[in-house]
Amino acid sequence: MPDQTPGRDHTAEPPSELLTIAEAAQLLRAPVATLRYWRHLGTGPASFRLGRRVLYRSDDLRAWIDAQHGQDRAGRS
Repeated sequence: MPDQTPGRDHTAEPPSELLTIAEAAQLLRAPVATLRYWRHLGTGPASFRLGRRVLYRSDDLRAWIDAQHGQDRAGRS
């Protein structure tokens, strides 16, 4: 008998990869301190705490990057 969870959609995308603050900083090419400051201000990419760790979903980081890119283009018009 196959191991299946009832009601689970098998066509759904896999969950977004979780990145530590150091990994997110590397992806953004920004210092970890900058990400901490943005988190304090509430202006950076979406993040959350899991226990004592601050984590970022890779999808949220990419969406934030896209949004910043869009704001940059809007400001140049």
